Amino acid sequence: MKGFQNLPTIENLITELNRLPGIGPKSATALAYHLVHLPAERLNRLAETISAIPGKILNCSICGNLTEENPCRICSDPGRDHTMICVVEKPMDVLSIERTGIYRGLYHVLGGVLSPLDGIGPAQIRIRELLERLKSAEVKEIILATNPSIEGEATASYLCDTIAPLDLGITVTRFSRGLPVGGELTYTDTETLSLALQSRKPF
Repeated sequence: MKGFQNLPTIENLITELNRLPGIGPKSATALAYHLVHLPAERLNRLAETISAIPGKILNCSICGNLTEENPCRICSDPGRDHTMICVVEKPMDVLSIERTGIYRGLYHVLGGVLSPLDGIGPAQIRIRELLERLKSAEVKEIILATNPSIEGEATASYLCDTIAPLDLGITVTRFSRGLPVGGELTYTDTETLSLALQSRKPF
């Protein structure tokens, strides 16, 4: 980073922060200098929390969501509606939907979307695991909650076309009103997301 040749520690910190999604060079620089001026106790606590991630955070073996216990609390909660599975792209989408407070079913995190140009096909995301879950007699509805992007719509269409021939008696629905084309669930306000969830329709 130009201008920090005599401060390699700060230069390395800015470089690493700049690699985070949504963090540009200016934001990375501001964050780096903020961290440098934190009290040692807070800085050490932050460092310890980050270093603990690889050993404590894992993916649920059932739904693929981030968890510290396996299965995750949602999958193991007998109070959830096990007849419904909401399919999302990433763990942050689960958090967004949970914040609405109106969905009480289960989830399935794909871990991405179909994108042939990027070499991402059905085998690269958790579609096989989803199909295995659908063999359960409990599942009655699948909610395809992929983002309303080109890749998200293509993934939803692929899933619908794959599930329909299985003749499992499962209703496949899709979020309806409220979600802007090209938007992401993660950045959608709770009210809009609640409306889209409540007004879902057959896909």
